[in-house]
Amino acid sequence: MYGWGSSTICNILEKREYLGHTINFKTRKHFKDKKSHYVPEDEWTIFENTHEPIIDQQTFDLVQKIRGNVRRYPDGWGEAAPLTGLLYCADCGGKMYVHRTNNGKRISQYTCSQYTKVPCGTLCKTQHRINEDVVLSLVSEMLKAIAEYAKHDRAEFVRVVQEAQSSQQTTEVRKQRTRLATAKQRVSELEVLLCKIYEDNILGKLSDSRYATLDAQYEKEQSELTAEISVLEKAVKSYEKHEKDADRFIALIDKYENFDKLTIAMLNEFIEKILVHERDRKGSIQTTQEVEIYFNFVGRFVPPAFGEVELTPEELEEIRKREERKDRLHQNYLKRKASGAQKRYEDKIKKRKKAEIEAKKAAIRAEDIAKGVFVPVSSLPQREPMKGVQTA
Repeated sequence: MYGWGSSTICNILEKREYLGHTINFKTRKHFKDKKSHYVPEDEWTIFENTHEPIIDQQTFDLVQKIRGNVRRYPDGWGEAAPLTGLLYCADCGGKMYVHRTNNGKRISQYTCSQYTKVPCGTLCKTQHRINEDVVLSLVSEMLKAIAEYAKHDRAEFVRVVQEAQSSQQTTEVRKQRTRLATAKQRVSELEVLLCKIYEDNILGKLSDSRYATLDAQYEKEQSELTAEISVLEKAVKSYEKHEKDADRFIALIDKYENFDKLTIAMLNEFIEKILVHERDRKGSIQTTQEVEIYFNFVGRFVPPAFGEVELTPEELEEIRKREERKDRLHQNYLKRKASGAQKRYEDKIKKRKKAEIEAKKAAIRAEDIAKGVFVPVSSLPQREPMKGVQTA
């Protein structure tokens, strides 16, 4: 039986050799101490598909994503928060970090990481606070709706998902493709021009100085275009690589039957990112908060009629009255906050709660003393301090 440490397990999870690749030249001997030292990853030599893999690329990428999202300080049992690395502030784009409150019960909340940076409120004006269970419930309900939509009308579901995926081809991608074609055409033209000025120089139609100037100019332009083409080809190839992502998302939906309990692996398989907006009313218990969910492979996808409810005129009137009451209460809160009355009220409540907690502690301590479970230090028998023994 082996007792592997955490560092050994981390090294196993990072090994690309399990993908079927051979990786050489990870280390190099240093000229000073003649010992082998690890070199940067971009200096490795990777030979792909040299042996049978034991893990597929998609699972490997998922593991790296989960490991990359974990913060330094998970909870006491080493289990990271399920939404770690997935929530982002919709206003500043900063990551949202989990905070746990213990006000009678353990509650996990996420707040914008940029808000607390000194000076507080400079990088992001508000915290965008949201409870973890609210987000998990929303994701669960949306995945259930997508799965139900897939079962109800499979053909329509496939069509809508494919349209959602194709919409990811933004204007920027189309511009890149156009620019790539233009750059390649210009490189071909420059090659012809270089040959032409060379022939003109040989035939005496172009002076040596003029030839040198044009040759350097064309060579520089050609070199810059070649570098740009390399970057554009990688960008276009990366997009084309994901053209079948719609099929992957459909297969992922079919993979699971129950979305009541969402695990960390499931969340990272489905979710690319979640954008959290600020609440429409600060300091109000009854408030509305917009949340945008972006799925892997297809981006932001909302199933038809999700969250839509047919309301009667009476229900609409009730909602209108409720919103008016919310606005009225919120305006009163803002007035109390501006005058300082809200701060005095909160300090009073905090002081009262602290007194109640101290009273409960004192009652429990008195009960323990009465039962003999606890003995105060002041009640322990006093002993005379021992005098030092003198030696010859």
